[in-house]
Amino acid sequence: MQARVLIPFAIVTLIWGSTWLVIRDQLGVVPPSWSVCYRFLIAGLTMLCYAVVRGDSLKLDRAGVAFALGMALSQFVLNFNFVYRAELYITSGLVAVVFALLVVPNAIFGRIFLGQKVSARFVLGSAIAIAGLALLFIHEARRDDAAAGSTLIGIGTTLLAVLCASAANVMQASDVSRRYPMASMLAWAMLGGSAINAIYAWSTAGPPVIDLRWGYIAGLLYLGVLASAVAFTLYFGVIRVIGPAKAAYSSVLIPVIAMLLSTLFEGYRWSLLAAVGCALAFAGLVIALRARRPAR
Repeated sequence: MQARVLIPFAIVTLIWGSTWLVIRDQLGVVPPSWSVCYRFLIAGLTMLCYAVVRGDSLKLDRAGVAFALGMALSQFVLNFNFVYRAELYITSGLVAVVFALLVVPNAIFGRIFLGQKVSARFVLGSAIAIAGLALLFIHEARRDDAAAGSTLIGIGTTLLAVLCASAANVMQASDVSRRYPMASMLAWAMLGGSAINAIYAWSTAGPPVIDLRWGYIAGLLYLGVLASAVAFTLYFGVIRVIGPAKAAYSSVLIPVIAMLLSTLFEGYRWSLLAAVGCALAFAGLVIALRARRPAR
């Protein structure tokens, strides 16, 4: 059981710790919605091939189609469109830190839809983490008064992404998700998400645009195959075993990698206020996670 959880957990943490920086390079020539569309087209086709190799049935009943569409909209359309746009305003490392709050709505939604209780210590830890994020915002605002509005937009957009991702996390922990093969469900959800993104991108940004730089293409393949097809399969598998709240431990570790990469490649400038803010965010989340015990 430990190897079944710890190995995929470690792989997902390492992969997703670097994706924030790769996403930054996807922005520019190609509108964000088209980049998200290409990413999940690649991921969906990869999962479809994997499902065929495994011999999983590709058929979904009416409930399965509805579930796949819900997953597509929450996880592979709204979540990632918000994330990509957030990185237009704030550094990838700061997006990752804000996204660490995923554990909070995971616990709240888990209480509402799965009957899992939330303790007082969990609430305290979450409050400490939010205070840490407030210090990070103050740090960003002090760096450039004119950028305070942009920072607020970036943080707010990331929080919207967190809510959408949390909805998908709780869906994966539900009894409905266990009725269908993981590979098949993810394949249709990712392909459905790609189709929805294509419709949205064409209607708002015009016909498809592609960046032929090797960095963009390589990043797209990395995000589509490793960060999506592989990582989501492993992560959702962990959720099905230990639940959405405990699986969110990864959201505490991922920002450590992301902030380091942001410092090295994006020139993120640290201050005492930013360091204290990060420390509070991580400490609060650890307190929240340690305090939370799923119960019926």
